[in-house]
Amino acid sequence: MPLLQLLDLSHSVGGPPLLDHIGLTIEAGERVCIVGRNGAGKSTLLRIIAGEIVPDEGERRLGAGVRVARLAQEVPQSTAGSIFDVITAGLGDLGHWLARYHALLPRIEEPAIADEISDLQERIESAQGWDLEQRVEAVLSRLGLDGEAQFAALSGGMKRRVLLGQALVSAPDILLLDEPTNHLDIDSIDWLEEMLKSLQTGLVFITHDRRFLRALATRIVEIDRGQLSSWPGNFDNYLRRREERLHAEAQAAAHFDRKLAEEEVWIRQGIKARRTRNEGRVRALKAMRSERQQRRELQGQVNIQMASAAPSGKRVAEAKRVTHGYAGRTLLQDFSINIQRGDRIGLVGPNGVGKTTLIRLLLGESKPDSGEIELGTQLQVAYFDQHRLSLREDWNALENVAEGREYIELDGRRKHALGYLQDFLFTPERARAPITMLSGGERNRLLLAKLFAQPSNLLVMDEPTNDLDVETLELLEEKLGEYPGTLILVSHDREFLDNVVTSCLVFEGEGLVREHVGGYSDWLAARGVRGVAGLEAMAQTASPAAVASGAAGNAGAQPASEPAPRKKLGYKEQRELEQLPLRIEQLEAGIADCGLRMADPAFYQQPADTITAAGAELARLQAELEQAYARWAELDG
Repeated sequence: MPLLQLLDLSHSVGGPPLLDHIGLTIEAGERVCIVGRNGAGKSTLLRIIAGEIVPDEGERRLGAGVRVARLAQEVPQSTAGSIFDVITAGLGDLGHWLARYHALLPRIEEPAIADEISDLQERIESAQGWDLEQRVEAVLSRLGLDGEAQFAALSGGMKRRVLLGQALVSAPDILLLDEPTNHLDIDSIDWLEEMLKSLQTGLVFITHDRRFLRALATRIVEIDRGQLSSWPGNFDNYLRRREERLHAEAQAAAHFDRKLAEEEVWIRQGIKARRTRNEGRVRALKAMRSERQQRRELQGQVNIQMASAAPSGKRVAEAKRVTHGYAGRTLLQDFSINIQRGDRIGLVGPNGVGKTTLIRLLLGESKPDSGEIELGTQLQVAYFDQHRLSLREDWNALENVAEGREYIELDGRRKHALGYLQDFLFTPERARAPITMLSGGERNRLLLAKLFAQPSNLLVMDEPTNDLDVETLELLEEKLGEYPGTLILVSHDREFLDNVVTSCLVFEGEGLVREHVGGYSDWLAARGVRGVAGLEAMAQTASPAAVASGAAGNAGAQPASEPAPRKKLGYKEQRELEQLPLRIEQLEAGIADCGLRMADPAFYQQPADTITAAGAELARLQAELEQAYARWAELDG
């Protein structure tokens, strides 16, 4: 008996239907990956399966007693409380009772509190809730989470782990995951991969990470021009058979178009030559015209063009015995490297270990605590930042790329800015829309368009693969392979690293950074690291507690001494630390509110001063949020 069926289902969000009379069946134990181009309707399909969207037509048929849980693509801004509170929220009212019971338990000596605790106990017992509490504890243990920790104080990757726990605690029969690897580092991706393999639940997921897809999927479901096609087996089998299908489709379309052209010639000549016509043939021609008009063409490929600059000097950057730290942590210890023109270097390590800090040092944006960094000559740098901060929220896509120009210069050739954006699949209407209305994939394409319009001989890319569809990802790999300059890449996409870089700088903890020849897989083979255990070890050595005191540097690591004892906080500092999670939560809520206001098309009909003031307010809130996180790391370190 299938867990879920979608029968003759259609849904549109303006324009052609995203889903056009499709059918889908999910069986127990399947791991189904949904693939398709950005904007094809993958997230919409997941929300229909979850019951969050009612389709325009058709039926969603859920098996008796089947439970569905979904992990969204983005962390909800309203989520707050302890990890225990957030996870139990997946249990509905009973979860709220359990969370309230645990929050009040330390105050049981107060008479009024004792009465409320007693009332909660009765409710939980009547609903047989203590068994579910054991399930919550099991989920916390399995995911390696501290139930007492505050959700607001967690990194983006850890927040997604907590939300996964919220989905798992309801013991779903179908688990829906939308881009679960976004913002996770490599060790977290490996952990998630192994954990999902061990689940007995049905799994439906969307991902751009091809290695993650290959490891998990037992079936591929493709959305293409409103239609669903199912491909049993692995991803490579799907790619091969899809190429065969597209080739056959192209041949059939060409044959149809030739036949239509012949019939059009016949109808014109026939009118002149005869008074009577073959009405059956005329009706057939009308049907062919209608069929041709309704054909939905395959979405074009992104046409990536990169503006090149004159070559840099042979030496791009040289670091000599650099040591640098932040908030009591040693990120680099006695680090040296000589980056030459044409090098393609990947930076590998857990989140927060110092990859972005190293980039800022190598670009001269920060000064090391000790040692020296010398930059080469004739450098022209293009920088892709993972937070997309170089995109102005108060400008549309065209303004962000053109910056007041009508034409883009690409290697001596002028191209109209709108035409250039069309190469990145932006229609003129979409190019003039506020960027707050763009999807994550569209924003990434826009940032690539902005980046590649700048002449450069040093390309620095920090997490460029998030939200890109597989076709665009593969084209980006190809173009980076042709790039004549120097490339520094931060990515948690293991296959992307393997296909692009020629050496890796691996952050091994305690300030130790080593260079390894080859891609990510080459580093694993050289280290003999297999599976999650080795990666977890790397993550532990790179944790905030692993302060490098007495490390001997990159030339040869000596056993590290015991971590320095945590600094005792004064009363005011302790109070500040306790209040910071709430302050961070308020700032994040303010940023979300600004984003919602600026996403309204009517917002840009206001006076220019109002729009500018809103943009300045958003920038101020983002700066305060960064300062709050830095202060929290300093006090809690």
